[in-house]
Amino acid sequence: MTRHGPVLPLWLCETCDRPWPCAIRREELLDEYADSSFTLAVYLGTLLVSAERDMSWAPPDALRLRFLGWLP
Repeated sequence: MTRHGPVLPLWLCETCDRPWPCAIRREELLDEYADSSFTLAVYLGTLLVSAERDMSWAPPDALRLRFLGWLP
């Protein structure tokens, strides 16, 4: 179980206080979804929609990069 979950509604990492998903959580997610990158993209896309609602003030392109831009 990760200790790098999001603190809502600002979507900051509960452990390292960086924008979520932080670098550690990204690595964990890549490991967890190693056999299904499509499922990981769908999961993060769903979270992106929630984050866009919570942080309506944030630029949409920045959130898209934060949630999906790091995927291989």
